[in-house]
Amino acid sequence: AAVAAGLAVGGGNAGVGLSRGGETAASGMTAPVASWSTSKVPLAITALRTQPDLAPTAAAAITVSDNAAAQTLWDALGGGDAAAAAVQSVIAESGEQIVVPAVVTRPGFSAFGQTLWSVDSQARFAEALPRISGSDEVIALMGQISPAHSYGLGTIAGCAFKGGWGPDDGGLYTARQLGILPDGTGVALYAAPADGTYETAQQMLSAMAAELPQ
Repeated sequence: AAVAAGLAVGGGNAGVGLSRGGETAASGMTAPVASWSTSKVPLAITALRTQPDLAPTAAAAITVSDNAAAQTLWDALGGGDAAAAAVQSVIAESGEQIVVPAVVTRPGFSAFGQTLWSVDSQARFAEALPRISGSDEVIALMGQISPAHSYGLGTIAGCAFKGGWGPDDGGLYTARQLGILPDGTGVALYAAPADGTYETAQQMLSAMAAELPQ
């Protein structure tokens, strides 16, 4: 129903993943695609574990999706192979084995933002977030997202979430979100509108999110 609602708004492609109690459901686009700024969630957890003084930087990376702040977190982990391995290790604590690129694979975009991640795997990661050491502070930040980014999962009261967006290889915008619903269900949404605009992608995510409380 969520996928159908999204497609009705923008056409193109849409995907949703839900995870609760060890069971996962996914529909629509379920292949791994660029995670964009949703990858800042495990990045922030990883950085704060060893450098809690980076809390203001992590807050900027999560609440307003500040790319420079996220790059600072990445560099603080050593960048390259060291940072990629550290973030991968934190993701693995959720039971998900995800490869985080160590180097920039698309000029102009961060290495970690091009992490390929499916909606079903991301939903399982989101459900497991509260059980990951050091996640409390980041989950709290996910409940303080800027109003400018509070479409989609941001329309659900009490949902902690993080979004990400950017152009695919053809220049068409995609947008996605990961979050924890008020009942603890892990959720991930993906939208790639036919017109390739960020604005339509936002509208698709909001239409999809409207189906979730049911």
